[in-house]
Amino acid sequence: MSCKPYVLAETNWRTVKDTDYKVAILPWGATEAHNYHLPYATDNIEAGYISIEAARKAWEKGAKVVVLPGIPFGINTGQIDIKLCINMNPSTQFAVLKDISDSLYMQKIFKLVIVNGHGGNNFRQFIRELQLQNPNRLIAELDWYKVLDGKKYFDVPGDHADEMETSNMLSIAPELVAPFEQWGEGKERKFNVTGLREGWVWAERKWTKISEDTGVGNPKKATAEKGKKYLEDLTDKIAEFFVEFAECDLDKIYE
Repeated sequence: MSCKPYVLAETNWRTVKDTDYKVAILPWGATEAHNYHLPYATDNIEAGYISIEAARKAWEKGAKVVVLPGIPFGINTGQIDIKLCINMNPSTQFAVLKDISDSLYMQKIFKLVIVNGHGGNNFRQFIRELQLQNPNRLIAELDWYKVLDGKKYFDVPGDHADEMETSNMLSIAPELVAPFEQWGEGKERKFNVTGLREGWVWAERKWTKISEDTGVGNPKKATAEKGKKYLEDLTDKIAEFFVEFAECDLDKIYE
């Protein structure tokens, strides 16, 4: 039997009813192609692993946190013409998040952290509306890939099925990574409009126009060792946040 009271999917009512959970953690990913070598569930696997490992470390420090079952679909409007990339519209995401956060609030769990694993997701405007509806709760968005400086761990920058994600998957689930000779190079075509290319103007990228293999960033220097080191440091830092967030008094959260 599982000894993970911090993972809701693996625990039971006997444990839950006697545990005063302070923070709920919601992994949220996407279902989309990740080059030729990573599975469609890469974002979900990473977000789930990172959430659970950080929750484990926080629990061992006394923080009463619980990881909810993850949401496997994200905003994939730019990849909708890629077979079996599944899009969840922002309006649907808002409805799902509202139902989950309202359920938690009625059960007196007033703190929720969304651990986001997909660059196309953005929950900030949803959170603003939900906070306005009920200011007695606090919902936070944590984009795990923004927590650490990836340049300290990886050689080749990218943002999708790249060296970082491939290293992570080699560490978490190597059996799901295709053989090295199948890895695409992740070459990206960039906008030819200056503001868009430099990043100070935003527009959605059309994925089939920018990448032949659906990757952005060359994965070929990825190793399990790089992923292990990165994930260890990452979950250490996120665990520290979970502990502090669990302990904070929402009436006295500002200095």
